[in-house]
Amino acid sequence: MGVIHTVHSGTRIENEIEIKRSRFITTLARTDSPDEARALINEVKADNPQARHNCSAFLIQVDGRDPHQHSSDDGEPSGTAGTPMIDALRLAGVWNVTAVVTRYFGGILLGGGGLVRAYSSSVSKALTLAPKAKLVPLDVLETRVSLAQAGRVEAELRNAGAQILGIDWGSEATIRIGTLPDSRAIFEAQILALTSGVSQFQMMGTTRVEVDE
Repeated sequence: MGVIHTVHSGTRIENEIEIKRSRFITTLARTDSPDEARALINEVKADNPQARHNCSAFLIQVDGRDPHQHSSDDGEPSGTAGTPMIDALRLAGVWNVTAVVTRYFGGILLGGGGLVRAYSSSVSKALTLAPKAKLVPLDVLETRVSLAQAGRVEAELRNAGAQILGIDWGSEATIRIGTLPDSRAIFEAQILALTSGVSQFQMMGTTRVEVDE
């Protein structure tokens, strides 16, 4: 898994530009699955039934699967809307983002080149307004410690830079952390030192966490 550049989780931006009396309204949002992307596209279409076109594009990376890519001209001349929109996403280097550009026709034809520039700039402008983030791959490690040790162990791991993913409380405390693959050995050694060799980390898989770009 590599780093994925994206926009912040929960981001949804609407931005409008006007070109020769045509209104181009871009809805841009973070979507982490094709289903989320299609739901956004359908929602925007339902909210704008009078619009001439609701063109769309998305790039989505789901771990362990081939990337999902989509573009739609939605009635505009072939290649003049969806393609420049997805190209704008690619140029920005962002994934897990869906853009829908709603066009209300202003009565003046823009021509093929004009449409390409309009749809490309609509998405690019919306992207400049979106807060950027990245999804960083982490190894997930888990250990069990006594209840008496849990507070100190958690604090020491956190201070050393571990991402605390969760703690389950029972007869013992089960602590899950996320760490960069290159740092895994550091935390494996640390837990041995903190518990005098009683507790060890086990590799549980991988995950991603969102951090500011």
